[in-house]
Amino acid sequence: MVTTRKHSLKRQRSLELLIRLKDLYPDATCTLTYKTPVQLLVATILSAQCTDERVNKVTPALFKKFPDALALANADLEELENLVRSTGFYRNKAKNIQSACQMIIDKFNSHVPKQMEQLLQLPGVARKTANVVLAHGYGIIVGVTVDTHVKRLSQRLGLTEHSNPVKIERDLMELIPQPDWENWSIRLIYHGRAICKAKNPACNQCLLADLCPTVVE
Repeated sequence: MVTTRKHSLKRQRSLELLIRLKDLYPDATCTLTYKTPVQLLVATILSAQCTDERVNKVTPALFKKFPDALALANADLEELENLVRSTGFYRNKAKNIQSACQMIIDKFNSHVPKQMEQLLQLPGVARKTANVVLAHGYGIIVGVTVDTHVKRLSQRLGLTEHSNPVKIERDLMELIPQPDWENWSIRLIYHGRAICKAKNPACNQCLLADLCPTVVE
């Protein structure tokens, strides 16, 4: 009974946080630049350990040269590496992009799959990338994207006690209405960049502070 009441209070607080985040960031959406699901997939792979701003500086030249899965799969690997070099971990990223595009051609009839289980078969794709592609490429909301900002803020706001992204995602899916799952993540990312930074969070400027146990305590 105590556990149920505790969960109910946490859910109420989560819904209030959601309302405030919507007010703070009403136009929050994916900031990656892309035209097709495969371009979104590639951009999201490149965004690992890299800012969207940096990725958006790389992808125009990349997609002009290699606009689709077939072109990327057949690209010269060294040339592909050079095009994505500034995003970091470029060798692994280039290899995964090429291998994923080859699998898309061979196994999925040249279309980025629309199912989580199939997306997770692609090299370099975990739930974070798959959630982004499904939500913003196809409008399919099946999970919550958990990046470093979402992880940090979810812990600080007392919405999860876990550090594993899959377990954090599970906790958030229980607290947030499904239609808001993906933009909840984006709004937390915006807030993490602007206010709730990893070092020296601006708690005195935070409009969520009264709902944050890290501050209240």
